[in-house]
Amino acid sequence: MTDAGFAGKRIVILGLARQGLALARFFVANGARVLISDATPAERLAAEIARLGDLPVELALGGHPLTLLDGCDLLCLSGGVPPQIPVVQEAIARGLPLSNDSLLTFQLARARGLGPLAAITGSSGKTTTTSLVGEMLKASGYTVHVGGNIGAPLIDRLDGIRAGEPIVLELSSFQLELFDPALAWGELAGVGPDVAAILNVTPNHLDRHPGMAAYAAAKFNLLRTLPAGASLVLSADDAVTAALLAQDEDAERQPVPEQWAMEELLAATRDLLAAHSLACVPFSRVAAQASGAWLDGDLLVYAGQPLCSRSEVRLRGAHNLSNMLAAAAISGAVGATPAGMAAVARTFSGVPHRLEIVAEAGGAMWVNDSIATSPERAIAGLRSFSTDAPLILLAGGKDKNLPWDDFADVVIERVTDLIGFGQAGAMIVEKVQARAALLGSRAPNCAVTQRLDDAVMLAARAVTPGAVVLLSPGGTSYDFYHDFEERGEHFRHLVRELARTAQESAADQQGSSVAVWGSGG
Repeated sequence: MTDAGFAGKRIVILGLARQGLALARFFVANGARVLISDATPAERLAAEIARLGDLPVELALGGHPLTLLDGCDLLCLSGGVPPQIPVVQEAIARGLPLSNDSLLTFQLARARGLGPLAAITGSSGKTTTTSLVGEMLKASGYTVHVGGNIGAPLIDRLDGIRAGEPIVLELSSFQLELFDPALAWGELAGVGPDVAAILNVTPNHLDRHPGMAAYAAAKFNLLRTLPAGASLVLSADDAVTAALLAQDEDAERQPVPEQWAMEELLAATRDLLAAHSLACVPFSRVAAQASGAWLDGDLLVYAGQPLCSRSEVRLRGAHNLSNMLAAAAISGAVGATPAGMAAVARTFSGVPHRLEIVAEAGGAMWVNDSIATSPERAIAGLRSFSTDAPLILLAGGKDKNLPWDDFADVVIERVTDLIGFGQAGAMIVEKVQARAALLGSRAPNCAVTQRLDDAVMLAARAVTPGAVVLLSPGGTSYDFYHDFEERGEHFRHLVRELARTAQESAADQQGSSVAVWGSGG
């Protein structure tokens, strides 16, 4: 398979965001005729259209008519475009091949002899772990290229990558949906990464996937592409990935919830792993392992060699210890040195919008965890802070049809003031209050507002010296924002404005408190 095979082909790309733009640049450079369609009207896509510059592409904006498929040789989907929409289903019915930037990156990297290749997926921790892997490889002397669902796609930058330089891709379930031989263009078997990682599989994106089995199956599509002898990095602490590590079905492991209906999928996936001679590499925060990376008392260990103590790790939270161990296992399988891993573990301070300390204002620490787009991610953020200090939580956004009971339990245990905002804000507050009533516990002080601006102002009135104000929404940003990054940037701006006027605000708000809000009882 070579790039030249696209010359003269008619390529239709759905989605004008960064993945669509990268695909357009790649296909135009390789002689294809490109049409980009986006469901958003043109007047709301000015920035994206400007980024196209003078690229010779057709545009069809404001919808995805079925006529897009006339004469189409290949249909490419950006990650935010679900395969369930009519135009994609019609393409499947016509037998048209599908692809996306990540799958093409793997296929073309293999064809060009690039690599080693690594891919990282999971329900949470993908971006931090992917960033850590890139840094550990750099600290070990490699020139490394990181992309996929993080930063810029690599499909239009392959010409700048030389053989021997690692390629590390973060992959979402949305991208992996198309890693399916029944749908995808080109060869799949053996084109995937030399090192693959599934960090965890927990409820997420159930507004797009019909259930946990379908969501997990999308993640497991990555395994269809692995070459013989590839390394598969899996968490020994997560119920689903631990079930894959336990090749013996009778082996002791955490139970996968029966309501997820995944036993058939897990059995088939274990058979696939056994047939492909894959080397399974575990990581664990809980127990020592025979290989991989684990926490041994206070020490982070890779392949039996101590890296550093947990107190030296700058990232906050137990979940980030798991991310650090996962990164050690992945980067080590690619070729990173223990010295490189240790250096990064001691210095890496985090990725924007992930427990990012924005400012001190009103005597409180304000923390941006906008990446927390599921209840589980928000729980991890909440557990990163001591229960000794008052904790004010801003939660909301758009729900993904996920369970909230565990989140409510942690909020009741740890949060002093809960501010719901956005489309799901009222629902979240009601869930917490109802759960508190069911458990006979006291709910936090609660307030509901639509806008993040107002939520920040309410939090500013509630702060006391030593408090933590945490934006860890639990919902996506798609009610008011383009993505979680835009939401996090808005929060940063609002908080920094507060910080600049902290003394004046403190004087103006003397005597105000959340006592004016409704108590959860």
